[in-house]
Amino acid sequence: MRDVVIVGAGHNALVAACYLAREGLDVEVVERDTVIGGACSTVERFPGYRVDRGSSAHIMVRHTGIVEDLRLDECGLRYLDCDPWAFAPFNTPDGQQGITFSTDLARTCNSIADVCGDRDADAYEAFAKDWGGRNRKIFEAFQHAPTMRNLGQRLWNLGRASGAQGPELARQFLQPADALLDATFTDERLKTALSWLGAQAGPPTHEVATADLVGWNMVMHQLPPGRPVGGSGVLSEALATRFRSYGGTLRLGDGAAAITSDAGKVTGIRTESAERIEAVRVLAGCHILTTVRLLDDEALLADALKRIRVGNGIGMIVRLGTSDLPRYPSAPADGAAHQGLQLLARDRNQLRAAYGDFGAGVPPREPAVLAMSFSAVDPTIAPGGKHNISLWAQWHPYALSNGEDWDAIREREADKIISQVERLAPGFTDTIEHRFVQTPLDLERELGLLRANVMHVEMGLDAMFSLRPVPEWASYRGPREGLYLTGASTHPGGGVFGASGRSAAHAILADRAGSRRARLVRRARAVRRT
Repeated sequence: MRDVVIVGAGHNALVAACYLAREGLDVEVVERDTVIGGACSTVERFPGYRVDRGSSAHIMVRHTGIVEDLRLDECGLRYLDCDPWAFAPFNTPDGQQGITFSTDLARTCNSIADVCGDRDADAYEAFAKDWGGRNRKIFEAFQHAPTMRNLGQRLWNLGRASGAQGPELARQFLQPADALLDATFTDERLKTALSWLGAQAGPPTHEVATADLVGWNMVMHQLPPGRPVGGSGVLSEALATRFRSYGGTLRLGDGAAAITSDAGKVTGIRTESAERIEAVRVLAGCHILTTVRLLDDEALLADALKRIRVGNGIGMIVRLGTSDLPRYPSAPADGAAHQGLQLLARDRNQLRAAYGDFGAGVPPREPAVLAMSFSAVDPTIAPGGKHNISLWAQWHPYALSNGEDWDAIREREADKIISQVERLAPGFTDTIEHRFVQTPLDLERELGLLRANVMHVEMGLDAMFSLRPVPEWASYRGPREGLYLTGASTHPGGGVFGASGRSAAHAILADRAGSRRARLVRRARAVRRT
């Protein structure tokens, strides 16, 4: 019997597996896919191209210390700094202008001053210091279970740096990000770049309680996003190597068909090949609704479906093999524009219109695009002289209201996404030699992202911290004794983070230690009675 069997080999599940195996537990990870890492994986889509299947830039995990703690550099993981971390070009009647966001705050402010003026540059400097300081504390809270004690200890005096306290601090966090941007800056181009960056979590920045979706990005002035050499999936591959070095067992191509239980306590899993793996504890790293379905409890599933908001997708991706990079007229001559994220949105009205189409259940007429061209800094992911480009666009509904089918319109929608790059980088379309389209339906089919929500569960205020995915399962403990949860469905949510995996492992180790202490106490009492 295993100490723990883990369902799914996403990066959070692998982080948990490493921490458990390091403590000497007998751990097996089972994964239905033949590719490791889930949405944090890389495959060869075109000859000679290593193309990410999901995530590409790693931001949050670099703030956790997990990479260093597990010594993943010894397992083949090497990060390149994406610095500058963002570039936002804008066409104007006088020509194109671009804002460059660097880890160096002064350099960023100089770029903002050149385009937007000194007032906005000064305002940005103050904003970055204030919200960057706040989010250092928030990131600390994200790395622990969302108990009132942990949250209270780490979020106490959150606004001390800016003088905001109590109700005023709450107001600032609960306001729409667009209101925060309008109160802080004057130039619409700066507001648009920050708004589109903040919208990457899913909710649009005109919604309530989205202010920190913009504010948390200020931590990138402390440490830039990282790009693993060889592709996003190298992180998952390094975690698997470390897990095996600790004696763990990894099974690919034979996922869990059921989580078995008896008298309300898990007993292990049954795999798709009908093999039974007995275990004292089960850790589910898959989507929370997938986990509930594996329990084969109709009443529990019906309740979960009513209470857990999965939403209607977020976006879609176009992967390209090209003969050249996007050439933005306003890009710095040193190639800095291609080192990070390229924020391609005309203005916030474009973002609002795209979200309006999304709310109506139709593809956006004019999608906003986040372009990434990491082959400019990592030549291992494309053949010599070629480039590997990813275009993420929002908002694209999983379920369409107009009777169309994603398999029928995939190429049309991909053309619309590419046209947004062409608008800002003339001639880009002519450089395309290969393309692979990932519609919302594809994201569900290939990566198990139900309804194409890359965050698993909506990242709204009703599903964060101790409310994620629902209050009674928020401590990484599921609806059966011995069942534990990790992944984007749990605190702190989606993205390449790893904190959920480490916290879930800590929950298992704490419960195991408590059970051992309880057994020793019972044994000691029995000895005294005799």
